[in-house]
Amino acid sequence: MDQYLQEALNEAYKGLEEGGIPIGAVLVKDGEIIGRGHNRRIQNGSSVLHAEMDCLENAGRLSAEDYKNCILYSTLSPCDMCSGAALLYKIPKIVIGENVNFQGPEDYVRSRGVDVVVINDDECIKVMSDFIENNPELWDEDIGE
Repeated sequence: MDQYLQEALNEAYKGLEEGGIPIGAVLVKDGEIIGRGHNRRIQNGSSVLHAEMDCLENAGRLSAEDYKNCILYSTLSPCDMCSGAALLYKIPKIVIGENVNFQGPEDYVRSRGVDVVVINDDECIKVMSDFIENNPELWDEDIGE
């Protein structure tokens, strides 16, 4: 597994250990992780702290030029909200651990010029499928169902 995707998966496991939804993300600029996060909706009672949003928040305020030199790694296909944030900041590439359990608007994001790479890593798939099977209500809440 790619080292950055592994770091995103490590974040997903942190979220799971905290009693949250196991989705993680890292933001990489010039080969260095400058932000990391995991889904904290349950832990923080938040409506917006998906992994990608937490990651962007933890990266702090960046210049438009900085974002254009970043890659966003996420263990799960980003939802509409998180994809929108990536589009807003013109992040040129998103690497997705898996889109079997959930698929965000990947085709739309691609149509906006973003390089979207889907790995469909077995471990990313399993951690999410196990969580969804054991916590269907929390999962439905997270994706607005």
